[in-house]
Amino acid sequence: MDFAFAVSDGMGGAKSGEFASQITVDKITRLLPKSFKLAAAGLEAGVDDVLTELVHQIHGALIALGRSYEECAGMGATLSLGWFSPGWLFFAHIGDSRIYYLPAAGGMKQVTEDDTYVGWLFRNGKLNERQARTHPARTSLEKALGAGNQFVDPQLGAVAFEPGDRFLLCSDGLIDGLFNHQIEELIRNPSPAEAERNPAERLVLAAVENSGRDNTTALLIEAF
Repeated sequence: MDFAFAVSDGMGGAKSGEFASQITVDKITRLLPKSFKLAAAGLEAGVDDVLTELVHQIHGALIALGRSYEECAGMGATLSLGWFSPGWLFFAHIGDSRIYYLPAAGGMKQVTEDDTYVGWLFRNGKLNERQARTHPARTSLEKALGAGNQFVDPQLGAVAFEPGDRFLLCSDGLIDGLFNHQIEELIRNPSPAEAERNPAERLVLAAVENSGRDNTTALLIEAF
């Protein structure tokens, strides 16, 4: 059985950022089920092609609205989308929300790449995690859906998983409040008091307590 989860964070003045996220979610909700039906029917439609087309449709809708309504000018959204199929996570990503993979055996790996210059510096070893988290340009996006960009080029990928493995989808607000080792610790080894809440809730509460400067969203999915 196929299913999908996504995290989207909007940007723009007034409520246009919230509107951009809503458009993104609406497009996913309406278009992905059609793709699931094709997969169930055994029809060959490459997952990468489906996800790329979905990203382009969202981008086009945001650009069109931004050109048509002054209050929507420049609005945009980030997106981290996971399409779960038996044994595989297929994903599409643009912006600075993230997807992490947590194998049942231990460890945690970020599978998406932040579309920021600071993210590039971190991936290439020019900044450590602490420096990247405090860099003044850490929130400056190089890619986003809408936001006046003419083209979008999403990151696409796939991760094989086993029962018991977990995936975390989160907005940049979670990263602003927690280091990677804190995220893993809260998921795998919570204190007795923390364990009374579900893992996503305790992540969000801890991030907001430490920072609280941005929208904070976390989804934790366990494979079975």
